[in-house]
Amino acid sequence: MRRKPIAYALMLLSTVSAAGSLLLFAFRPVGTAILPLHWPESLLLPWDALLSCAFFLQHSGMVRSGFKARLAAVIPPPFHRAIYSLASGIVLAAVVLLWQPSSLHLLTLRGAYRWAAQTAPLLALALFIWGAVAVRDIDFFGLAAIRAGLRHNPSPPPVFLVRGPYRWMRHPWYCGVLLLIWSCPDLTADRLLFNVLWTTWVCLGATLEEKDLLSEFGDAYARYRRQVPMLIPWRGPMKA
Repeated sequence: MRRKPIAYALMLLSTVSAAGSLLLFAFRPVGTAILPLHWPESLLLPWDALLSCAFFLQHSGMVRSGFKARLAAVIPPPFHRAIYSLASGIVLAAVVLLWQPSSLHLLTLRGAYRWAAQTAPLLALALFIWGAVAVRDIDFFGLAAIRAGLRHNPSPPPVFLVRGPYRWMRHPWYCGVLLLIWSCPDLTADRLLFNVLWTTWVCLGATLEEKDLLSEFGDAYARYRRQVPMLIPWRGPMKA
């Protein structure tokens, strides 16, 4: 009986943490001093880089099969996705709240270029929604996995399907993240650092994820990878 209250509490915390941090990231992007530390300029960029690396290690490390195997030794697998969602939300919120802007201004876009940069987040949002609709049954916060575990229902085996934006690129959500990263029309030193570090992480994360997908789906994913670009839809859509 004690398991249900813990499960429901984890479901709530996972949803609040992940959804809240995403909203915070969307409406108060890095470069805004939310909790200023009043440090000298020489310490700001190393601190921001440290925050970014903390998120990269958590976000990419917790999805690796080796970490999941170690976690399964102490926590049942139905809880893993919710724990990952909770941890991701906490670390992402820390990045946004503790990010320290630099006073060194590098570039300001004007005219049509500024308009294009300010419009890019809308395109990214459309890509996120299109990808979510295509995936359909994705369990963002780990809620479905916990409910299935409480009912002792085994999780269905994953099925490899290609729909929506996945016919154009293998990682449309990562493409949307790149659009968000580079859509800032006012480039400061800390924002450039953010853009470079997070673009590197997106590319590395996509590469690591591909290894897991190859291991999970084998030849089907290998054929898909040969036909569809990773991040930039420079080819036509994959034939259904």
